[in-house]
Amino acid sequence: MSLQKIDVLIIGAGAAGLMCAAQAGYRGRKVAVVDMGKKPGRKIIISGGGRCNFTNQNAQPNNYLCANPHFVKSALSRYSQYDFIDLVERHGIDYHHKTLGQLFCDDSAHNIVDMLMTECEWAGVSIHQQSEVLKVAKTDHGYIVTTTAQDFQCASLVIASGGLTMPKLGASPIGYKIAEQFGLNVLPTCAALVPFTLHDKDKQRFDGLSGISVDCEVKSEDGTEFRENILFTHRGLSGPAILQISSFWKAGQFININLLPEQNLNDTLQEMRKQSPQRALKTALSQLLPKRLIDKLYEAGELPDKPLNQLTHQEYEELHQYFHQWQIKPNGTEGYRTAEVTLGGVDTDELSSKTMEAKKAPGMYFIGEVADVTGWLGGYNFQWAWSSGWAAGQVV
Repeated sequence: MSLQKIDVLIIGAGAAGLMCAAQAGYRGRKVAVVDMGKKPGRKIIISGGGRCNFTNQNAQPNNYLCANPHFVKSALSRYSQYDFIDLVERHGIDYHHKTLGQLFCDDSAHNIVDMLMTECEWAGVSIHQQSEVLKVAKTDHGYIVTTTAQDFQCASLVIASGGLTMPKLGASPIGYKIAEQFGLNVLPTCAALVPFTLHDKDKQRFDGLSGISVDCEVKSEDGTEFRENILFTHRGLSGPAILQISSFWKAGQFININLLPEQNLNDTLQEMRKQSPQRALKTALSQLLPKRLIDKLYEAGELPDKPLNQLTHQEYEELHQYFHQWQIKPNGTEGYRTAEVTLGGVDTDELSSKTMEAKKAPGMYFIGEVADVTGWLGGYNFQWAWSSGWAAGQVV
């Protein structure tokens, strides 16, 4: 197989890889991107319900989980959400704001992929799809990478291979394997931004509630808290608040859910009691929360079947505690199949926070999800892809 000599080889045609490729190409570098899939940007295309939540207006370093919380600061400050928004606007892509700073394409996530591919074309980048990496070797002048389609010799090798999420889209551990081959530490990985599954008894308890959504505050045992919707599913619990908290949850832990974050239940029930003393507690609660949920809690014998004027002071206190600190212990998560990102990855202590270069392997760079950087739900992970890709693209 012939050996193609280039300046920069990027493994992975996702968000971070394409961003880095265009940046390096504009600097006059000869750049190639290799990817196992048939098409580039596959995760971009399915993200945000097909509209791609491409960044978040509120992106800050404290929106990221990383063993070294300072690592993300440099890249995020040098290429911010506003820089990416400017790129989107220059390409004439219409977008809209949703809640909590999230930005989505008006039309389709394909707009973002098309924009990145256009940038790569303008920058003279060559992209090789359906090209699997078989071997990476160090040379005196950089690296030789053997793929199923072509061999490359490059001065700079960028690993933008992503994590383990969504294996149907071709997720692979290749990035972690390359890191380990060159002596870099890889932190344990697990699925994040992922729905919870429930123990059988809880699954039976909530059977029939699939599709019900409730605005809640969800808190993990370490005190992290998110206020958004939870969604009951056939398998357990999902919705934005659950996906957020999943990144902070560990097996065996409880999560606390405040089902009524907007009110004080004790005060609300006392007010209802004044107006309608004979009203059944069940009726009163069904005005505050979905009736199907209240019916299920009654079926499970978890609530007193009495009118408001027959409840004792202690029962009011217990109801207040129950709904404001509803505890549930997940059985686990749905795993990489449905997770949005991978928690853990290449230890950022092994990398330069300015360039993403591996300290032990000069000329090798790790960007995007393959590194131990995980953003919150809501466009933060894409922003890390853009920022880390840009940072490496300035130096490779």
